[in-house]
Amino acid sequence: MAITFTVQNVDFALKEKSKVKKWISETVKQYGKRVGDIGYLFSTDDFVLSTNIEYLQHDTYTDIITFDYVEGDVISGDILISVDRVKENAEIFGVTFERELHRVIIHGIHHLLGQGDKTDPEAAEMRRRENDSLQLFEQL
Repeated sequence: MAITFTVQNVDFALKEKSKVKKWISETVKQYGKRVGDIGYLFSTDDFVLSTNIEYLQHDTYTDIITFDYVEGDVISGDILISVDRVKENAEIFGVTFERELHRVIIHGIHHLLGQGDKTDPEAAEMRRRENDSLQLFEQL
């Protein structure tokens, strides 16, 4: 069981990898689940867009795509993150790149934990969970 980080075709290095792994594990534990194999791939807008089209039939840019391989209480999945989109969204929302990156990283975990974000109530609950998790990161 492992949390892995891979970078593809983008100038990017994840800071504080050990802390991020601990944070993800603690978040999963808070929901009574266990960490399985979770793989993050940090890439470009173009790669995430082509994946979005190929696998989800969505012809739109997005900051994250989560592939869910959860079995029972073991949280596993692949999470693709567009570093380009995270940078742009950080500017739009007036937050640091790291803050927006951490929000997106944990957003994928909350999807794997079963939280949707398609309806307004689901999206509001997702934001609440993200904010709680971001506070946890700051406490570690």
